[in-house]
Amino acid sequence: MNAKQLSMFNDIDEKEVQDLIITELRNYRALKVQIENKKEQEAAGVIDLFPSVRQQDRLNELKVKQIDRALEHSLDFIERRIIEMKYLTSEETKDINIYLELGLKKGKYYEKKRAAIYRLATALGII
Repeated sequence: MNAKQLSMFNDIDEKEVQDLIITELRNYRALKVQIENKKEQEAAGVIDLFPSVRQQDRLNELKVKQIDRALEHSLDFIERRIIEMKYLTSEETKDINIYLELGLKKGKYYEKKRAAIYRLATALGII
């Protein structure tokens, strides 16, 4: 995505958008685990296994559903693989390893990564 394409997003700080999406994606992993743990506790008939400082179960479930939908429906296959490999694994993966594994040239990789971040930001209503 080049500067001309980004011009339709007037006065948007690209770095701020990227940071917001990356933060949400990293939190998404933990929220998915939280939801799975909650379901497991409910299935076992256990309530409040761990103390909770804040009650945001509904908001967290909604966030996970909407991020799931955005990942599934707003990205093409390569964009989704980039996001999964870069942000949705517990291992820190370097960009070079991702674009080599996907068989992409460096420039094309960064173009697809940037496009994926902006598509997610749009789908989630961040921009």
